[in-house]
Amino acid sequence: MKTFGLLGGMSWESTELYYRALNEGVKKRLGALHSARIVMFSFDFQEVLDIVEEHGWAATAELLATKARHLEAAGAELLLLCSNTPHKVASQIASAVHIPFLHIADATGLRVRERGIKTVGLLGTITTMEDDFYTGRLSTKYALKVLTPPKEDRDLVHRVVFDELVLGIVTEGSRRELLRIIGDLQARGAEGVIEGCTELAISVRQEHTAIPLFDTTALHVDQALGIAFE
Repeated sequence: MKTFGLLGGMSWESTELYYRALNEGVKKRLGALHSARIVMFSFDFQEVLDIVEEHGWAATAELLATKARHLEAAGAELLLLCSNTPHKVASQIASAVHIPFLHIADATGLRVRERGIKTVGLLGTITTMEDDFYTGRLSTKYALKVLTPPKEDRDLVHRVVFDELVLGIVTEGSRRELLRIIGDLQARGAEGVIEGCTELAISVRQEHTAIPLFDTTALHVDQALGIAFE
């Protein structure tokens, strides 16, 4: 079993999901008292947001790359960034280390294609839904047509993430709104919907809707576990 390196804390709510899922996955494979070997750096999320706001993504990329090198030096054999949006600087992180960096959109795109889906909806932060680093990767590498909500609903999803989910708050009202947006994407032709923010699955799960949902956290962890046991 390889040692996992986690760049976390963006938010810690989603990082907790990664930590639990990796340990549960290892226990399922090895049984008894086995657990995952993990080295992790957990950021102060507010400090990261401040750097993005004040200094831009280039400074953020350098910060994440530096901590990635620290994880490699600490013994990590594969690297996961426990958040969708910071994958905007994935190439800078990957180039900073010699160990495999597992891109969350690759884990997701592969599973969507395995399901035979060609048109998929995407929910996430404003950056994830509007910038090309995520939708472009899904389109170019996996030949997916990616649909996002209209501007008003993109803003709503973003608010739910930052005002509620990253704080561990789940409300029925916001879940209904997210399900409405998912329904609208389905009406526009989406055959499945990617929960492209690691916290979204805290609110909306597959049991809440008939359309296939792709929980990026779970898919990222599954990919990592597969590689760790090769």
